[in-house]
This record gives sequence, structure tokens and C-alpha cells, in this order.
Amino acid sequence: MSTAWGVFSPGIPLAPIAQEPPRVWDFPLGVNSTLPPRAYEPFGFSQLRAFANVELVRLAIETRKDQVERLDWTIKPRDRAWASDDGSDSDASGDPRIRTLEAFWRKPDGLTPFATWLRLALEDLLVLDAPAMERRRNRGGDLIGLDIIPGDTIHPMVDDTGRRPRGPDEIAYQQVIKGTAWANLTNADLIYAPRNPRPNHNYGFGPVEQIIVTINTLIRRQAAQLAYFTEGNTPAGLLNGPEGWTPDQIREMQLWLDSRMSGSAAEQAKLLWVPSGTKYQSFKDAPIKDDFDEWLARIVADAFSLPPTPFVRQMNRSTAGADKDRGLEEGVEPIKLWAKRLIDGVIQDEQGCPDLEFAWNDTVAVDPLQQAQIDDLSLRNGSATIDEVRGRRGQAPLPKGAGAQARTYTASGVTPITAATTATASGAGPNP
Repeated sequence: MSTAWGVFSPGIPLAPIAQEPPRVWDFPLGVNSTLPPRAYEPFGFSQLRAFANVELVRLAIETRKDQVERLDWTIKPRDRAWASDDGSDSDASGDPRIRTLEAFWRKPDGLTPFATWLRLALEDLLVLDAPAMERRRNRGGDLIGLDIIPGDTIHPMVDDTGRRPRGPDEIAYQQVIKGTAWANLTNADLIYAPRNPRPNHNYGFGPVEQIIVTINTLIRRQAAQLAYFTEGNTPAGLLNGPEGWTPDQIREMQLWLDSRMSGSAAEQAKLLWVPSGTKYQSFKDAPIKDDFDEWLARIVADAFSLPPTPFVRQMNRSTAGADKDRGLEEGVEPIKLWAKRLIDGVIQDEQGCPDLEFAWNDTVAVDPLQQAQIDDLSLRNGSATIDEVRGRRGQAPLPKGAGAQARTYTASGVTPITAATTATASGAGPNP
């Protein structure tokens, strides 16, 4: 502070009102007693749920949930925790803990299958970014179930520093039912796992909230499209009456046209006789479908990391395939990692198995021609045997062990791996 009194100095810092620890969130006054949840956010939970039911948004959400549901999973040792003293991996399949954990996670709440249970969690993850799960315990305190709790009923609490209370008996969350504080919950009672929290916010930032303006535009766009089929003459425009018509004649023509056309799709499809000299001037084109609809679809698809292929003009196959692969990588992979982190935390911290983990069984589809080329290369360089390749294809091994030995294939002939190894050790070259 030696320069605090110099010419054009920065000055002396103001004395704080009270010397307190830094706050991680500049929360509103009385935030813990403000009901309902998200009362101090621009959009409430009820609005987000309503926005999520707009057709394009709902289709994106359900598609993403379908992609995750099709994945299989397993419980396995972490890293090489099961390696024996001689360096070989021991058989972990007989570990009774794995069988117990698999039995639990097949129906995490004791009733709902895992895939359906995860869909419930993904609904609140994608719509609200507020997935919540109650830890259900027996009288001994052991975890016996994880029940999905609607995230829009959970109000996270903060302490004086803006952090979530962490003590075993401190109220970390409050469930709000019909505008009333219903239940106090600690961190031991509830798992609250938003995927996209932000600084200076108490709630997550889900994809629905990220495209609020687009969703509002979609609602109004669809309303205009619906009105095209249900309301009055379409498209909006003017009919110019013949030269010399009086206002009464124009009014009678308007009444007759409205009675004939309004709300009747069948009448709108028929030919219509009008007086000679009548001309029609359209104000705008019919709002059926144009490039603007595709643009809105692209925004929604991008928010959920999905390819916009079903909603846009047909692209070439290579571009469509690349978009599909990118959508799976950018959209499904983060959700898989989020689910794995959550489940690993329960397995390792709650269920007492720090050496075990949850894992997705990823099966990558390979083009048959590419797989044949991979197999051919593996056979030629000796990294695979004929029996191994046949086994992957569901075929039986060759008789009398003819395909059990690895070989290398060169221009000079075929050499078994064992013969090449022996020849190299003795200083001679491989057999021709």
C-alpha cells in the first residue's frame, strides 16, 4: 500500500462491512425462504416443462432418451484391481459383490427396471437440469433404493458463503409441495446432480432453457400454421372487387365468402366462382414450410447435439452419416459420463465397493467390408489366428487345430509365428 497516497494513486481499499469468507454466489436476500423453487430465475420450472412439450423439443428429448436406453451396462473392477501377484488378471465374475450390485442396479428403486429408471432421471436432466434421487435406507442405514424425485419440487439451500450446506445434519435441500415446505433433506438423503451448473446460479442450465427464444418462435410459428387450416381465408390477402362495386356489394361478398370458406377445409379445396374483374393480392405466402422451419429445427437439434436430418432437405449419405456419428459422440457420450459418475459415486461411497465401477458395454458397429479388411491385416501380421477370426464370426474352429496357430503371410510364403521366433533366436532367418 506504499503507493496508495501517491499522485493519481489507486486509493485505499474500502473496509468490508464484516470480514467474512468469500461468497461463491451473490445470492438474493432470504433465498432459502423464497418459494417456489426458481422463483428468482427468469423462467420457472413449470414454464420449462411446458416448453419441453413443444413438438420439436419433445422429439429431441425422446430421441436422446431412446439412444441411452439401448445401451447395456455391467459392474466391473476398476483398472487392474483384480490382477493377481503373477500379473495375470483373476476372474472377477465370481465376486459376490458384483452379483449383489448388479441385482440392485437392475431395479434401482426396487420396482422400475434400470432403463426405465434412467429415462425418468434423463427427463429432468434434459428439461430442467435438476435430476434428484432420494436415498431410501433400511433401519440399519443401508441403502436399499434410489427413488426419482421430481426436480421441480427441490429447492437447494445455501449457507452464508453461497455454498451448499455439507454437514450430516444440515438442511441442504427442501422439497416444496403445493407452495409449502414439505420436507427437509440432507446430503445423505438426496442426490441432486445437475450436469451444467453455472457460476452465480443455484440451478443447472439445461438445453430447454438455452433455446427459450427459439421455442417461443416455434410456438408462434406452429400457431400460424395451425390457423392456416382452421381459420378464415388463407393465405392472408385482399380481394379487389370489380370496377364500380358499392360498399354494400363488397360487404355482401365478404359475408358470403366468410360463410363459405371459414373453418371448412372441404370448401377451401373447391373451385370458387367470383364476379368478373375480381383480383387477389396476397400479403404473404402460406406459412406451410420454408427455410425458416429448417433453421428452427437445426437450432433445436443442435441444442440436444442431434443431427437435423429428419427435419431438413435430404443431404447426401456421407454428410448424413457424419452428422449422425457426431450427434452420438457429442450428445450421448456426455450423458453416459454423467450417469457413470453418479452411479460410481453410489457404488464406491454408499455401497462400500471402492474397487468396483459401473461401465457401459459399448458395441461399435463396423461395416462388413471394413471388418474383413481388419481381419485380413490381423491374419497377415500374425496378431490373430484363423480360429480367433472364425470365432468372432460365430464359426467353429478348423479341425485338428489347423487354425489355432498364428502365422505371418509375406511374398515369400507363410511362416508360423513359433517357427519365426525360433529362427530369430538361433540367428537364422525365417523359413521360406
